[in-house]
Amino acid sequence: MSRFDLLVLLLATFAHSGPNGLWAEDSVLPGGPQVVFQEDFESGVDRWEVLDPETWKWTEHDDNHTFAITERGSKYVPPTRSPGHVALIQDLELGSFEMTFRVRSTKDTGNHRDCCVFFNYRDSKHFYYVHLGAKPDPHSGQIMVVNEAPRLALTKNERLTPWDDAWHHVRLVRNAESGEIAVYFDDMQTPHMRVSDSRFTNGRIGIGSFDDMNEFDDVVVRANTSAK
Repeated sequence: MSRFDLLVLLLATFAHSGPNGLWAEDSVLPGGPQVVFQEDFESGVDRWEVLDPETWKWTEHDDNHTFAITERGSKYVPPTRSPGHVALIQDLELGSFEMTFRVRSTKDTGNHRDCCVFFNYRDSKHFYYVHLGAKPDPHSGQIMVVNEAPRLALTKNERLTPWDDAWHHVRLVRNAESGEIAVYFDDMQTPHMRVSDSRFTNGRIGIGSFDDMNEFDDVVVRANTSAK
């Protein structure tokens, strides 16, 4: 991470944190979240399960390591229509949590240029994911659910996701008790999308893309440890 990116991240955290350094009142997490997972990829990618390892690469830029999707296609074929690039955190299952990370889109594919965030992932047929597609439609730029059927949009989002070639900050907040799901893109005060759904209340967490190319860094997961 460059000094500039680190400064931006620290300022964003400070600006939206409460007196105890936790996320402010816009957080939908019950209780006070604590860091339960942190990954800057400087020591490799052993803490991740990648469903198609051939299309991901541990890479280095200016003494900083990242985890990148290197091809649009994937040999992983999900049982129902859903993303093909999936990297899941090993040995971590949560209901309620906050996740932040940095992401850079490395190929302009037009309206569906995207990255994805997976959560409450039970198996390949049961999970939620956020699709941060450039131009929303019923299959892009929505919060999705996969429940033994092709992905279904839970939202009717009409906001563009302003992809370019720069790094961006994403924050996902899931409250399994209330059902609330909120995702933030760069603006950490105003949700980019928000919805409530309670069919899955626990599971794994991950990053990836439907069929695009991204580079990820600085993943942090916070949770109220008593509410795992």
